This record gives sequence, C-alpha cells and structure tokens, in this order.
Amino acid sequence: RNGQTFTCFKFRTMRADAESQVHLLRERNEASGPLFKMRNDPRRTRVGRILRRGLDELPQFWNVLRGEMSVIGPRPGLPSEVSQYEPWHMRRLEVRPGITGLWQVSGRSDLTFDEMVLLDIYYIENWSPFLDLRILVKTIPTVLLGSGAY
Repeated sequence: RNGQTFTCFKFRTMRADAESQVHLLRERNEASGPLFKMRNDPRRTRVGRILRRGLDELPQFWNVLRGEMSVIGPRPGLPSEVSQYEPWHMRRLEVRPGITGLWQVSGRSDLTFDEMVLLDIYYIENWSPFLDLRILVKTIPTVLLGSGAY
C-alpha cells in the first residue's frame, strides 16, 4: 500500500530459482505490461500446478490478520512490476492490497494489465460493502473452476 513493501505469504508453487529464470522465458510471456505469466510455466512444481488454482493464496490470510492486506482489494504487485508502472497505474496502490478482487472475478489472466488496473481503479472509486460481497461470492466459483488461472 502506497509503495510500502511487505512479505506476502504464499505456498511455494515454483522452483526456488524461478525468478532467476524469467529472462530465459521472457519471449514466452503471455501477459501484458509489467506482468509475467505463462499457461504452462516450466518453473512450476507438480504440487504447484494444483495449488496455483487459488489455494496458494490461503497463507495470505496471515497478512490480513497482520493488517498488511485486506480480503478484497487490488492484488499486490511485485517490486519488479511496480517499478515498471506508468504514473496512472500507481492509483492501484492507494488502498490495502487484497487476496481477491474485481480483476480475479472478471477474467484474471485473460485480461490485459491495463484492463486489470482499470478494474482496480473502478473498485477504489466505487467501493461499497455490496461490491465487496459481490466479489466475495463470485470468487468461490472462480477459484473452484480455476477460471483464467495460470
């Protein structure tokens, strides 16, 4: 939030050297903007293939209890991603990051980075308890079906 870094808890789904391998896979990136995503990422572990369907975020409830995250809000960006943000992308950092959000229930990895940011800005400008409830209810089938997850 507001550019402050924190340790985000997740189950390990990638090999330990995954970050050092990004430059070797850059041309196979399926995401836009500063994100790096691949449907069949060779850095994933066997167990990681299962966990990446949405279960890898469960440890982030510890971040919520510590006050670093919210259950609903824009997903936290990696420092390497945030360093590539355009000025208008920084709006998504104005609120506490969330475990799930409007982007996750509106297409996830099938959306461009700019579309993700626009959804985050919409969420920030139109927040209400009803919107949070709607996102929470839509998260359940999204995670169970693995829609747009990779």
